Amino acid sequence: MRTPVLRTARLRLDPYTPADEDAFMALFQDVRVSRWMGDGPATEAADRALFGRIFTKVYAQELFDVWAVRQGGRPVGHAEIKPSRDAEGHEIVYALAPGAWGQGFGTEVAQALVAHGFDTLGLTEVHATVAAGNEASLALLRRIGFRHVRDLTEEDGSTTVLLTRRAGPDGGQPR
Repeated sequence: MRTPVLRTARLRLDPYTPADEDAFMALFQDVRVSRWMGDGPATEAADRALFGRIFTKVYAQELFDVWAVRQGGRPVGHAEIKPSRDAEGHEIVYALAPGAWGQGFGTEVAQALVAHGFDTLGLTEVHATVAAGNEASLALLRRIGFRHVRDLTEEDGSTTVLLTRRAGPDGGQPR
């Protein structure tokens, strides 16, 4: 299964191309963004290797879906939905360049990822893991129906919040 193109009202999520490397690097090397991703900021060499693995491993082996997020053809972010051991299911991941913050793009991306998980992948629930200090992302996910499941303690002692949204009109949440 090849990664499909997803569209929202203002954004297009499509598979990366080699020409996206500079935009990917700018996003992942920006500490305002990378501080919330994975283990935090990585070296330029590590991020270039990560970009390469999108093609040589993720796309080549069809492991999971990864997209460049574009507004008007201009790269403004990154998105993926992938299996996660922490969540014991599929997790959504998204990041936007600071110039795209505060415009509702994060909500559009997250909703598109959730819809893809439910409608295309046939999942009954979708998860997200968010650093406890990332209040903007936590608020966004709560607004679109994600609920707190548990806190995870990382090796460095920090806390990551695991959230879940279930399929169904009310997110499968009890009333």
